[in-house]
Amino acid sequence: MLRTLLLAGAVAAVTLAGYWRLFEKAGVAGWKALVPIYRTYITLAIISRPNWWLILMLVPLANIVVASAIAIDLAECFGKPLWYAAGLVLLPVVFVPMLGFGSASYRRIR
Repeated sequence: MLRTLLLAGAVAAVTLAGYWRLFEKAGVAGWKALVPIYRTYITLAIISRPNWWLILMLVPLANIVVASAIAIDLAECFGKPLWYAAGLVLLPVVFVPMLGFGSASYRRIR
């Protein structure tokens, strides 16, 4: 049980660190990545999507479509291909830190 908690904590810490750097690259204070719902709100602002998409994230099945669209737009904002967006959805513990700590730079798309 303790190993599971430590592993979950490590996964969360790595993902949050990646979001922190990603937000800083986009010109947003990194600490905003630490607040779960607010992180989604700020991500929507970074990718220039309407705030009401946050409500769609609470709707079962619709949230899968919206999360995929957010990942596609986020990858596009950092100049990454479509397959990278799939990685952001399926394996964020790897792809979010790669985006945050990698050489990709933010560019507004809309």
